[in-house]
Amino acid sequence: MTAGDLTQSAIAFVQQHPGWSFPIVFMLAFCESFAFISLIVPATAILVGVGGLIAAAGLDIRPVWAAATLGAIAGDWAAYDLAFRFRGRITRMWPFSSHTELIASGIRFFERWGLAAVFVGRFFGPFRAVLPIVAGLNAMPWLKFQLANFASALLWATGILTPGFLGVRWLFG
Repeated sequence: MTAGDLTQSAIAFVQQHPGWSFPIVFMLAFCESFAFISLIVPATAILVGVGGLIAAAGLDIRPVWAAATLGAIAGDWAAYDLAFRFRGRITRMWPFSSHTELIASGIRFFERWGLAAVFVGRFFGPFRAVLPIVAGLNAMPWLKFQLANFASALLWATGILTPGFLGVRWLFG
């Protein structure tokens, strides 16, 4: 099964089962935000498509937006917590041990920008998968991490769902 097939299947399922949109969108956003899962799950394309399906079906986008926001928060939170708890060992575990150059790049970015790196990192593919881990590795204070996590998740969820939603509204409005 290709990424395109997976994307089409997920969009079709959400279209046929709107009641499942909250848990599905939550899990997609979680996968998109959790360390390295985002590199293998085509959640971005699916979530843009889901935004369009919500508009086409005439459904309220707010519950889906909340699911995307909460899933993104949970994914980054879990990655941060994992790295914070297993600081000394996490870089020796798979998949982190296989992506040392990406971790090193994230560490340099984090050391230079700190809190802003965690916020901005959510919007840049590979950094999205790494910066919560790097923040945990560097023992970033929990509250600072969560401020960047929550604020960026709110904006990210809006940015990921809105193009599909507005595009369908514009086309078929």
